[in-house]
Amino acid sequence: MFCPNCKRLMRPDRAAGVWRCAACGTTVPLGRGVEVGRSTPKARSVEVVDGKVQTLPKTEELCPKCGNNEAYWVLRQTRGSDEPETRIFECTKCGAKWREYQ
Repeated sequence: MFCPNCKRLMRPDRAAGVWRCAACGTTVPLGRGVEVGRSTPKARSVEVVDGKVQTLPKTEELCPKCGNNEAYWVLRQTRGSDEPETRIFECTKCGAKWREYQ
């Protein structure tokens, strides 16, 4: 419950049977609380995806393991901030991963 005078949060004082405002000392009887409304939780739908879904960009890069000529790639800062980033590849066929330092 909020204080009608200073609009701060009031705490229940069960021994005295009142709501008491710590800031201004206003008291309100415990039974005078009014319920404004209730919210009901809504369930979210869950979609299960089977298999591996790739949203990464692809490029023509030769896989050292299987010889496939297509790979996904990402850029990561693996060293200091003053060093260039590392390009990490993943083969679209066999899933092998390798790096290219620039």
